[in-house]
Amino acid sequence: MQQSNYGPANSAPSNSPLEEECLQYGVLKYGQCTIKNTIIKYAPVTDLPYQPHLKERAKSLRRAGNLSEVLFWMQVTKGKFHKIDFDRQRVIGNYIVDFYVKKLGLVIEIDGSSHDNKIEYDRIREDYLISLGLKVYRITVGDVMRNMHFVIIGLENYIITEYGME
Repeated sequence: MQQSNYGPANSAPSNSPLEEECLQYGVLKYGQCTIKNTIIKYAPVTDLPYQPHLKERAKSLRRAGNLSEVLFWMQVTKGKFHKIDFDRQRVIGNYIVDFYVKKLGLVIEIDGSSHDNKIEYDRIREDYLISLGLKVYRITVGDVMRNMHFVIIGLENYIITEYGME
C-alpha cells in the first residue's frame, strides 16, 4: 500500500535552466518535465470516477478561500511550479481533494485542525484514492503558514523521488 508523505524537506530550491533548454530545443519527450535537473515522467491516471452532485460544493470551497490553500495555490497556479498544472478542489469519486496534478496522478492535501478528529475518515479516503492509482502527498497547515519555501522544496523532492527518471 502506498503511504502518504508529509513535506517539507531540507534542500535548496533551484530553477532549472535545463528545463528551459530542453523545452526550447525539444529534448524532452511528450509526457516529461524537469525539476532540479531531474527528468520527471508524467504518470496520468485517466477515467477517474466523478460525482456531478459535488461540483457545486467544490466551487463553493474554491470561493471560500481557506487561507493555507490560497497561499499554496498562489505558489503553484498558472504554471509557477515547474510549468505543472494544478487543479484546486477537484472532485474524485465521492471526495473533493484540495489539489490534483492530473499529469502525475498526484493528490495534494493540506491538513489542518479539521483533520484532527477524522483519522479513520482520512485513512479510508486516502486508501480509496490510492486504490485508483493515485499518490497522496500531505502538507500541514503550519508548514504552509510558517515556511512556504520548505513546503515547495518538499513537494519538489517528493515528485523527484516518486516520478523522477534515473
